[in-house]
Amino acid sequence: MIKRISVLLLLLALSMTALFGCSQTKETKHASAIINTDKTNKEENLMPVTLNEVAHSIFYAPMYVAIEKGYFEEEGINLDLVTGFGADKTMTAVISGTADIGFMGSEASIYAYNEGANDYVVNFAQLTQRAGNFLVAREEIPDFHWTDLKDKKVLGGRKGGMPEMVFEYILRQNGIDPSKDLIIDQSIDFGSTAAAFAEGNADFTVEFEPGATNLEKEEKGYVVASLGTDSGYVPYTCFSALKSYMSANPEIIQHFTNAIQEGLNYVNSHTPKEISETIAPQFKETDAKTLETIVTRYHEQDTWKTDTTFTQDAFDLLQNILDEAGELEKRVDYKGYDAFQARLFGRVSELLLNVWVVHGGYRYRTLPTVSTERMAWGRKIKSFITAKFGGRKYDKSF
Repeated sequence: MIKRISVLLLLLALSMTALFGCSQTKETKHASAIINTDKTNKEENLMPVTLNEVAHSIFYAPMYVAIEKGYFEEEGINLDLVTGFGADKTMTAVISGTADIGFMGSEASIYAYNEGANDYVVNFAQLTQRAGNFLVAREEIPDFHWTDLKDKKVLGGRKGGMPEMVFEYILRQNGIDPSKDLIIDQSIDFGSTAAAFAEGNADFTVEFEPGATNLEKEEKGYVVASLGTDSGYVPYTCFSALKSYMSANPEIIQHFTNAIQEGLNYVNSHTPKEISETIAPQFKETDAKTLETIVTRYHEQDTWKTDTTFTQDAFDLLQNILDEAGELEKRVDYKGYDAFQARLFGRVSELLLNVWVVHGGYRYRTLPTVSTERMAWGRKIKSFITAKFGGRKYDKSF
């Protein structure tokens, strides 16, 4: 009798466990479905933006902070990050429309503008304000001077690119003629210079990270100078977009810039250790110690701007560097807008005012206005219809 009761109790316990387990599984699945649905709905409500970056580098830490901290999502943007592996490829992606925004050296937009494009690329936000590469020697040189490069061979960068032009700019600032006083080897691909140097090629090499740090770890080279420190502040890398895209999507440009600004705020208010831990998911191939060492180097030389403003002084300096390098076909006006293009900023301000009023729940009243200008209503209506239904051709639309 006792055995029969024990068996019945055991069967009852097993049944309850199974029933509870099934109920719990259904609830768990239901909860998961709700979470997944919420996530899908949230992603569907975000504005899709494709960003093409010139390279994936620790040098661009504020951008990766913005990604990892979710600042883009907070600004309503679903960011798709693509690496272009070269300014020419990134620029091509922006011009062709396969990328909405490009991130590259600020000089690329000047080259494109001088080619005569009507819908040219505009730099709208700056990220880095110093060069991100370092001069590496075969031996330690405690009291290094740039004149030590005279009659030496250096592995340099691509002709016309910011790394090479800033390097030559520093040489000229120190009384060295890049074409006569040393040999600059520009025949080696950007990503292969560290390996070539390790194999015994040249006396010095100009390296980005992690190339410079890896050469030191392998005891194949020693950092003797920072190009970022010795060049001073330069508009090194910027975010840019087609003029037409900026005109058609002022809200996206503003929200994108807001996210980048948050990334800049973070790197300028946190330690290198905190920054490196935040961006670590973006650089899984780099160990924590090396990552922190590299971030510390960039942090100490004041690499990242405190705001995204691309100032006229920075723009003029950029053109001076291009001019000295023999790469500037003609100077570009910082405010080189025609009458229609100059309306962009007023248009953006108007839209942001509307957003502010609606978001704040403010009451307002629309007042009638009288225009004192002579208006060609026929042309205006025709242009409006063309812009509205004919592909948004904003130039000359009014």
